[in-house]
Amino acid sequence: MVSSESMPIAGPRCTLVSTDGWVESLTLAHHAALWAKSITKITGDAVDALDLDSYEPVPAVQGITDNWWRGTDSLIALYRGEAECLAAPQCLTAHIYRGLDAWGLRGG
Repeated sequence: MVSSESMPIAGPRCTLVSTDGWVESLTLAHHAALWAKSITKITGDAVDALDLDSYEPVPAVQGITDNWWRGTDSLIALYRGEAECLAAPQCLTAHIYRGLDAWGLRGG
């Protein structure tokens, strides 16, 4: 059963993708891109090597497959949906927004 907060994406494996937090995630990505001093995109195995121990989850944008993490001066967006749906680990992606001040991290 699919809830009103999720939808299935068909591929080699059917993956449930959350619509909860989707608009919030897009908004946060736009906000972070405006205020970050640098943005780094990493893909594949390098994403799994990220050390998130010093980061906290951003609850408003935690989805089933995509998640955001907040550090002292950076935000990390992890995008796993396509990789899981298409059974394509090379599609695993993270964007690291660095050099954010308090406004850039929280919006106020």
